[in-house]
Amino acid sequence: MEASTHRPAWKTLLAFAIIYFVWGSTFLAIRVGVREVPPFLLAAMRFFIAGAVLYGWMLAHGEPSPTRRQWASASLLAILIFVLDYGLLFWAELRVPSGVAAVVMATIPVFMALSEIIFLRTQRLTARLSLALLVGIAGVAVLMSHSLSLGGAPVDRIGAAALIVASISWSVASAFARMLPLPPSKFMSSGAQMLAGGVFLTVTAAALGEWRNFHPSTVSREVWLSLLYLIVAGSIIAFTAYVWLIHNESPTKVGTYAYVNPLVALLVGHFLGGEAFGLRTVLGAVFILISVLVITTMPAQKPAAILAAKNRPEAVGL
Repeated sequence: MEASTHRPAWKTLLAFAIIYFVWGSTFLAIRVGVREVPPFLLAAMRFFIAGAVLYGWMLAHGEPSPTRRQWASASLLAILIFVLDYGLLFWAELRVPSGVAAVVMATIPVFMALSEIIFLRTQRLTARLSLALLVGIAGVAVLMSHSLSLGGAPVDRIGAAALIVASISWSVASAFARMLPLPPSKFMSSGAQMLAGGVFLTVTAAALGEWRNFHPSTVSREVWLSLLYLIVAGSIIAFTAYVWLIHNESPTKVGTYAYVNPLVALLVGHFLGGEAFGLRTVLGAVFILISVLVITTMPAQKPAAILAAKNRPEAVGL
């Protein structure tokens, strides 16, 4: 208790600033990267390197390697989180602006609530939760609608569908993470998941023929810097800040990243990436973020609800 009382305020502010702004800005970094590097291959490079660094760091500090059973659990989560969630996010950003992708991915808490109802039975479908879910779905509908005259082109439906599948996959993985045997060290668990995810993404990229379309000599310095930013800032530094916060601040406060990241991503995409957003994007974002705010501030019915965040390697900002 004393450690928490005397913890320097600047450390807490810095950690929140990192998960708010670094994770929010990674969406634009992804969009820059996929312009020249095939999406699953780009994701593979990001997470294989970040996972290898984190896994190696933990081994060097005496942390035992996961058991065979823990590796099996980490591999299952890696497929759900890195291949289906991040892989589809990277692919979707070929078709969807980075800020809008962040807004659609903000539906993760919506699907997490459904996962708790279906898989964990730790949540009931109350009137408040039902309304919040409907508002979130309405936000996605606004972004995709071809019939509403709100200005701006509707979001590419295939890209939006990929983002929805990505959000669902993350949410299912979050539910499974509470039930599967994983290393007690959250850093080792996350390093193993990222490393396994990098391997699976590499295999996926090869199966899709992305290696044939990749020529490192033609990749610009801007893209390599974007990849470096995703590895160092997005995966290593921001994740470390997140784990530190989840152990020192309330999960409700830490969970505010879910509705700050999309706003940051929209602003970064607009001012640094030249992405336009009009009434359609604003209205869809408002609906989704209201839904996220209501869901993330609902009182947890069981203490176990906190555990998912500790087992997951990263949060929405990626």
